[in-house]
Amino acid sequence: MTDLLETARPAGAGRTDMGRTAAAAGLAVVLWASAFVAIRGVGHALSPAPLALLRLGIAAVTLTVIAVVRRAARVRVSRKAFLLIAAYAVLWLAGYTVALNAGERHVDAGTAALLVNLAPLLVAVTAGKFLGEGFSRSLIAGSLVALVGTALIATGATAQRDWTGVLLCLLAAALYAAGVMIQKVTLRHVDGLTAIWLGCIVATVVLLPWAPQLVGELRVASTGVVLGAVYLGVFPTAIGFTAWAYALRRMNAGRLSAVTYAVPAVSVLLSWLLLAEIPTAYGLAGGVLCLTGVALSRRR
Repeated sequence: MTDLLETARPAGAGRTDMGRTAAAAGLAVVLWASAFVAIRGVGHALSPAPLALLRLGIAAVTLTVIAVVRRAARVRVSRKAFLLIAAYAVLWLAGYTVALNAGERHVDAGTAALLVNLAPLLVAVTAGKFLGEGFSRSLIAGSLVALVGTALIATGATAQRDWTGVLLCLLAAALYAAGVMIQKVTLRHVDGLTAIWLGCIVATVVLLPWAPQLVGELRVASTGVVLGAVYLGVFPTAIGFTAWAYALRRMNAGRLSAVTYAVPAVSVLLSWLLLAEIPTAYGLAGGVLCLTGVALSRRR
């Protein structure tokens, strides 16, 4: 019966779904790229963990409103699905966000985006082994080229004594990759909106110990800082992660993650326009190599 229904679908239905998936992935890329710039802009006034708490708390409230409007709040989630949601919420939503916030106190937004951009490659390798998406010679060659690019980026950053920033951004990349892998499995059991909504709630609860520090920092923060944090919660987090979950449920993890290699280019451009920041020559050269490595890794 399923085969008959698939056969009976209009010819344009598949193309429409592919177009929506591509649009969702593109939206996530643009919003995530803007997050690197926003974090750099407000991170001087709010500490890493309090900023993550505020960002995820705002996202949780936003997604709760959306879930209630769409009546998704009544969706039943199995114990296994909830545990998977909690796992990627702690690793990706909470852990990654705190690590990135801390890293961007030491390196510029463009360099941070370039370093974190190792995550898609980690996802491709891990998905090939654990999700059966396979390996290829091009993936191995691309991985090696991307690693050389990362080494160049790190060289430029550490020449300015920013080892701490480099290591924090690499930690963020590892947490990002682990989160994507767990989320991919999670989406077999629950829809994307429910997954990211409950994930933001769990991550917010995990970061609640930093609530007193957040209150104290907000008392002296400017309006611009608060608005920047609100932007991070609503757009890159609530909308960006929901769009990503929509696309991830319809594509394999390795191939979709490769799309995010466009994030550094957008981040560098926004960082230059809004913050007058440009990565070092090593960073730019390393970024080109990273992107080249991705192009190689995704060849069939």
